[in-house]
Amino acid sequence: MDAINIISAIALFLSIVANSTATKGGLKKAVTKSERRPKTYLQKTPLNISAIVLILEILAIFQIGTWDYSTEFQYLRIGGLVFFVVFALLQVKSFKNLKNYYTQDVAILKNHQLITTGIHKNIRHPQYVSQVLSDLGMGIALFGYLIIPIVLLVELPLFILRAKKEDEMMNEYFGNQFKEYKKQSGFIIPFIG
Repeated sequence: MDAINIISAIALFLSIVANSTATKGGLKKAVTKSERRPKTYLQKTPLNISAIVLILEILAIFQIGTWDYSTEFQYLRIGGLVFFVVFALLQVKSFKNLKNYYTQDVAILKNHQLITTGIHKNIRHPQYVSQVLSDLGMGIALFGYLIIPIVLLVELPLFILRAKKEDEMMNEYFGNQFKEYKKQSGFIIPFIG
């Protein structure tokens, strides 16, 4: 295990702790306080894929499912680690910005408020893009040949579909308020769609 793997392990651990702190109570709210909660594979499948990616990241720390490390790619691996840290922090920030309206499920809570400030001012789904980009960064940092294709070919499309489903529900629930917000914010990339 090299220094990048050790730092990756520490960063991954800190990210898990920060995410669990930021999302505290999100699971309970989905069950007890939801007003609208569609039955769809988008409730659990994207989260299950993210859990599989997490397991692959942990295995990759121990160089299981990775390409051989070469000093010529050291800067690429360091760049991947920096990418992971930046987007893991943005994900935590997005959860905290949602405050009491965060849930693990696609749901509208009772007395739901539309969050249009902070990190959500210019992007409607920062938590999803941050999840995908942090996983991609960790895959690059660890040279995980299983992680990178799963993130790009499975996790990314599922989170895009989940975000579209959330947009549909927000549009139905908030109407014109959501339409105005949609005009000023990007879908998963700031200022784009």
